[in-house]
Amino acid sequence: MTEINYRELNGMALAYIGDAVYEVYIRQHLIELGYTVPTKLHHHATHFVSAKAQAALIRLLEIDEILTDEETAMFKHGRNATTRHSAKNTNIVTYRISTGFEAIFGYLKLTDQRERQDWLAQWCIEQVEAGRTEETKGAKHAK
Repeated sequence: MTEINYRELNGMALAYIGDAVYEVYIRQHLIELGYTVPTKLHHHATHFVSAKAQAALIRLLEIDEILTDEETAMFKHGRNATTRHSAKNTNIVTYRISTGFEAIFGYLKLTDQRERQDWLAQWCIEQVEAGRTEETKGAKHAK
């Protein structure tokens, strides 16, 4: 496999790969919880992968001082990336923050930091499950 220099990628490209990486963790988590109906899987996944949820997770990552300096730099690289894509179901600020969130996972994937990637994804899942994000306050998890 060809090694990709993450430093040469624009923030949107990092977010593109990071979105896919994070989505796999969430899908696996939901399957492990016993969700099997596609509509319910999709509904519950939005609590984790929506722009609002990801923006809330970034706030928590900052509050809890979780990110390394390089991860923070990758977040900013993704957040500040220019795009012609319009935000769907959210405002542009939240969309940009969530793009930065995804860029972190892209960076971790491309730098082969699997242990850190696993840990960070699990931390995010735990925050959502604990109701620490705005998206999940009061959310019920019916299968």
